[in-house]
Amino acid sequence: MGNNIILCKAKLNRAKVTQASESYHGSLTIDKEIMDLLKVYPYEKVLVVNIDNGNRFETYLIPGEYGKREIGLNGGAAKLGKVGDTIGFVVFGIYPEEIAIGFKPIVYTLEENGDLVEIKQKEY
Repeated sequence: MGNNIILCKAKLNRAKVTQASESYHGSLTIDKEIMDLLKVYPYEKVLVVNIDNGNRFETYLIPGEYGKREIGLNGGAAKLGKVGDTIGFVVFGIYPEEIAIGFKPIVYTLEENGDLVEIKQKEY
């Protein structure tokens, strides 16, 4: 039996921050529809990349209202970005090594008009 390895489970590209609140204890609010498509869960650990300022940070997900395309920086994360910034995030999972060959994460891009476009990943 092989070892466990960490793989990119899901990724969202080019989402615009729609709200930021330093008064919350911390997290990243994501539209529940997007969470469902990416198969990620409330309180799941996420790596966030702010494309506009280069900040990278880890936090956890909380669901926003379904279909509203809300992307919110909360607590300390609100100091690392502002409304209008473009961010991406990656959720990692721990998998048996045997899964790695042929594994493909779920990846979407959130277009400016609010459309979600699935990005097909190539096999390595």
